[in-house]
Order: sequence, then C-alpha cells, then structure tokens
Amino acid sequence: MLRSQLNDALKKAVLAKDACSVTTVRLILAALKERDIAARGEGNTDGISDDEIINLLQAMVKQRRESIEMYTKGNRPELAEQEAAEIAVIEKFLPAQLSDEEIEEAVRGTVSEIGATCLKDMGRTMAALREKYSGTMDFGKAGGVAKKLLG
Repeated sequence: MLRSQLNDALKKAVLAKDACSVTTVRLILAALKERDIAARGEGNTDGISDDEIINLLQAMVKQRRESIEMYTKGNRPELAEQEAAEIAVIEKFLPAQLSDEEIEEAVRGTVSEIGATCLKDMGRTMAALREKYSGTMDFGKAGGVAKKLLG
C-alpha cells in the first residue's frame, strides 16, 4: 500500500512541479528499491513489507534531523531548511506519531502490564513497546521514560 502511495505522490509532485517533493520521493523510492534487491538475495521476491518501509522512512527522518543539527552548528541555515523540507515530505507517509504524553502513558501501561520493576526489565519493556507501537513511537524517548520509571 505504501508503495502505491509513494508512486502516486511522485506523479502528483511531478505534475505540480514541486521540486523538493519530487527529489525526496525519488530518494525514498531509490532506497526502497535497494532494500528490495537486498531482500531478493535472502529469498524474498515480493520486496520488503510496509513495516520495513516505515522503518526505512523513520531512519531517513532520523538522518535528516542529525543533518539539520550539523548544518545548524556549521552555520548553514539554507541546508538545514532543505533537510527540514525533506522531513516534511517523508512524514506524509508515516503513521501519526505519539506525543510525549502518549509515549509516557504507553510506557507506564506496558511496565505495569509486563510487571517490570527494575532496569533489568528494560529489554523486555522495550521489546513489548516495539511490538505494540512499531512505527508510531519514538523509541529513543520511550527508552528515556522507561529508564526513569525502572531506575
């Protein structure tokens, strides 16, 4: 489903002559094709799943956020703005992300649900969160919240 959304978005961006969207969606499709080829080597002829595509998109957003930080430190605001524009395009294809409050609530619920009591249970907690909230949660923030609760 995400594949067709990406292809449709590329067509619309080309027709609208939206250069930023065209280049960003082409970057996404190129990365997707690269992952599909790698998956074929492992015997998966259908290509990667939507969950894996979401993980790819989240990784692309994370890379761009890191680039923005570096460009800001390097006094290159025009490049930081370009990266921010690319993030906006990529995020159109991601499911809605949980807010900080929702993340904290989800972590609290998971901790009580699995009976986690100390930092040794951190791995189980994060695994349970990944299973439930894959694609919708920033696990970096969730890890911080879990560490506070269990620490």
